[in-house]
Amino acid sequence: MIPGKVIGRLVASQALRAFDGVRFLLVQPIDENKAGAGQPIVACDAIGANVGEFVFMAQGREATFVLPDKFNPADLTIVAIIDQVT
Repeated sequence: MIPGKVIGRLVASQALRAFDGVRFLLVQPIDENKAGAGQPIVACDAIGANVGEFVFMAQGREATFVLPDKFNPADLTIVAIIDQVT
């Protein structure tokens, strides 16, 4: 799982049919101190996250499991919203 903060939305003028109905969000990976860790990345949204929320992303094959079409080429998918860190 990769933690991140949603910083924007992405609109694709063309996408594979496997991504019909899937939103794409721009996410800044973060470290344990909520500081940016690397470049922003695009992730599929499986749960309805919004800009400004902290999220967890699944990577690799696990990223495909929660999307409507299981046979898709997703590499990152948002699978959880982080409510609180203690």
